[in-house]
Amino acid sequence: MQELCVKCQGKGLCGKACPILKKFSSFNFKSHFSGSSPPEIFVGRHNYPYVNAGILSPAELGDTEQFGMPELWHKNKLSIEQIISLRSKMIYGRFKSRIKGKNKFSGIMQEVAMASRHVDAEITLKKAPKPQAKFESEMPIIGNPAPLQSIRLESNPKIKKKVDYLVNDTNAKAQTAIQELYNSNIQVSNIIKVLSAGLLGQGFNRKLVPTKWAITATDDTISKILLDKIRFFPEISEFLLFSSDYLGNHYEFLLLPDKFSFEVLEAKMTGSVWNPSGSLYIAQDYEGFFGRKDYADNVTGAYYANRLALVEYLDKIKRQASCLVMRECRPEYYAPCGVGILREASRAAFSKKPEKFPTIQQALQSAQTRMRLPTQIFQEKSWLLKEFGKQTRLNKWF
Repeated sequence: MQELCVKCQGKGLCGKACPILKKFSSFNFKSHFSGSSPPEIFVGRHNYPYVNAGILSPAELGDTEQFGMPELWHKNKLSIEQIISLRSKMIYGRFKSRIKGKNKFSGIMQEVAMASRHVDAEITLKKAPKPQAKFESEMPIIGNPAPLQSIRLESNPKIKKKVDYLVNDTNAKAQTAIQELYNSNIQVSNIIKVLSAGLLGQGFNRKLVPTKWAITATDDTISKILLDKIRFFPEISEFLLFSSDYLGNHYEFLLLPDKFSFEVLEAKMTGSVWNPSGSLYIAQDYEGFFGRKDYADNVTGAYYANRLALVEYLDKIKRQASCLVMRECRPEYYAPCGVGILREASRAAFSKKPEKFPTIQQALQSAQTRMRLPTQIFQEKSWLLKEFGKQTRLNKWF
């Protein structure tokens, strides 16, 4: 039943009851309500530069941060069922907008995007929301859309000083602003919202950024800034192995003693969210010491989330390394929960003490004890391991 639902990405093409859509259809939404946005906004990308944008909020007041923060989902070890339950209560009050310029709703949306805690609002929609869900790999489920008629904030948004300062600094480039927000310990999910709302960058360049693009842009920008330092650090001296597992996403991060390079191999196992039927599919993207210029089209947003977690660790230990990421997207992952949970699962791996090995084979043997697929599949496909094998290391002679 779950497999059929995932196969059509929530469009109901199978004609059978879908456990995900059933959760969304269990509510009788009204066109007028008061609710607390987590805070969360969403900017679409279809028909760009004319897009749908708006605010997401459940029809309830109180502490709703957990409705929209992957950091809290992972911290509290929420199940897919619990995440779907939260997302199914969220109503997406949306409006049409050009990516540049303002309308009567954009100012309030930007206030919500800047907030660090939930924001109470009275919302009136032109019609009651239609219970439905939109599935995309980079984002948690967006559902229950309806055109926005009016919105009035019922509480003052709590905005951190650094966010307020950089939003008002129209001379700072977006990259600089993202770096300063990150260095001020603003959550990545909050930086994404501020960027998406068109609040960062030089004044004449500011515009709405589709949420899907803002997620990747934030992860990519932060990791590139950290890599500017990491490329000058000494290399690690042994093979390190980290692992984590969340919601059917199993990760093994193998760090090799070498200059920086990075590769992600994602095994989409049969029955998982992006491979409901058919043979095993492995997505691959990689980069060498000098990085990549094009988008990671195969792994997509997860590539940048994984890389951010890695470079945060390398920056912490003041070392550089090559890294092979092996991900098993297992059948248990039957509904997309967004790139945010993959970022947090990757960070969780690097928060643990690493296993240390003198050889690659010993490291892979250890990884095999936790993996369902043979590591040989990843070895044979890996660009990074092939390149590493071509070089003779100095420590071979000592």
